[in-house]
Amino acid sequence: MVARPQEQLASALDALKQLQDDGKVAIQSKDLSRPNRERLLKAGFIKPIIKGWYVPSRPEETGAGEITSWYASFWEFCSTYLNSRLGEDWSLSPEQSVLLHAGNRSVPAQLLVRSPRGSNNVRTLVHNTSILEIRAVVPDPDQIDLRDGLRIYKLPYALVYSGPQLYTNFPSDARAALALLRDASEVLSIMLEGGHNVIAGRLAGALRSIGRERIADDVLKAMRAAGYTVVETNPFADGLAVVFPPRERSPYVNRIHASWDSLRQNIPECFPEPPGIPNDMSSYLAKVDDIYTTDAYHSLSIEGYRVSEALIERVRSGDWDPGQNDADRKQQDVMAARGYWLAFQEVRKSVSRVLNNENPGTVADEGHRDRYRSLFAPSVETGLLRPGDLAGYRNEQVYIRNSKHVPVNRDAVLDCMVALFDHLREEEDAAVRAVLGHWIFVYIHPYMDGNGRIGRFLMNVMLASGGYPWTVIPVERRIEYMQSLESASVDGDIRPFASFLGSLVTQALERN
Repeated sequence: MVARPQEQLASALDALKQLQDDGKVAIQSKDLSRPNRERLLKAGFIKPIIKGWYVPSRPEETGAGEITSWYASFWEFCSTYLNSRLGEDWSLSPEQSVLLHAGNRSVPAQLLVRSPRGSNNVRTLVHNTSILEIRAVVPDPDQIDLRDGLRIYKLPYALVYSGPQLYTNFPSDARAALALLRDASEVLSIMLEGGHNVIAGRLAGALRSIGRERIADDVLKAMRAAGYTVVETNPFADGLAVVFPPRERSPYVNRIHASWDSLRQNIPECFPEPPGIPNDMSSYLAKVDDIYTTDAYHSLSIEGYRVSEALIERVRSGDWDPGQNDADRKQQDVMAARGYWLAFQEVRKSVSRVLNNENPGTVADEGHRDRYRSLFAPSVETGLLRPGDLAGYRNEQVYIRNSKHVPVNRDAVLDCMVALFDHLREEEDAAVRAVLGHWIFVYIHPYMDGNGRIGRFLMNVMLASGGYPWTVIPVERRIEYMQSLESASVDGDIRPFASFLGSLVTQALERN
């Protein structure tokens, strides 16, 4: 008897599961039989990347614009593909190595790979990504770090061999990586033996600009004692002095410190002058209450929930009964709307505290967990989520739909959140608090779900600290909103998001 189509697909899925259970993300043609491969391709469970290579995907990812499965698989695919093609005779470029040491796992448009067997050709992948194999020598084995299958330069070698463009194109990453150096000896032996006097001057200037005075001085003294002429230069085009905590060893936290100090300067010019804390707090809060329905509709719609203003009003009025209404109990959209209403009440309390001149960073720190629990409590009550889902920060890696940015490692989430709220406590400009607070929150992505909604709540609490009105991000401008956040996360350019939000705040002020 011939197996039915669904049985054939089930058999193909079982073969795919076996590969995934073995840890395979990059799948070669030889890993699957031709019939299984064709069934999985047709059903959308695998996606072709390059001739003979595939990655798992989801059938619901339809259309050319759906790229989440590729971005989530990118680094593991590249490591498997390169190891298969080049063995151990390859490494990523020094500059890309620095980015990975700094915790930046954003997907590059072109991955630069060095190998004596390199073809000097571009291997085109999917979704405007590619690998450029450069025929070049690779570091000795003792100069290589293996990171998730990727062969990268160890940090001292990566810093020494990176060109000056690293500091102009990726200043936050370069600063975060430099801050990981503990002693001048880590880079000095490389520069002394190689006679790298120009590089020594560049590294000394870069180290001094982040407050590592002693290491910078030791570099200069040792090189000059060996007879080299060294001229110290600061390679950072922005000319900023960004000082890191002396014992901070997390590259993710260092990136937050560097990003905050370097990006904040571009934000105030994008915003109108802050009105200041209003004398009539009750009037401000009344306007917050009035805008709830509009805000909920747009914020939930941005996340893809199919909500209507009528549904939101049902929840607000109390005409929502999961105990008696089976449709309400099972409908995810209703759970989202109910959770948004509960979380909004928590945010309103935070706004009241800020209007009473409490420190905005402290208020945000103490309130964001309450908002998270409120967002998802209805789903737990009705069995759509487990009680454990309310525990707090995520303990798994997450990916943002269609984004090249990869949120921070799960083990770094707690330290990064502490750094975020420390900056919010110390920052004096409300516009900077709102822009960087929102962006860094979603950059970290501390929760498994709800990050966008909580990030927008945080933004509005920070706006209130300057007397700015509650500002709605309209779903009609979702693409512009997401692209501006992507520019900040991937390109290190906060100006599109600052301009986007500043224009919405200006419109909100005009309406008030």
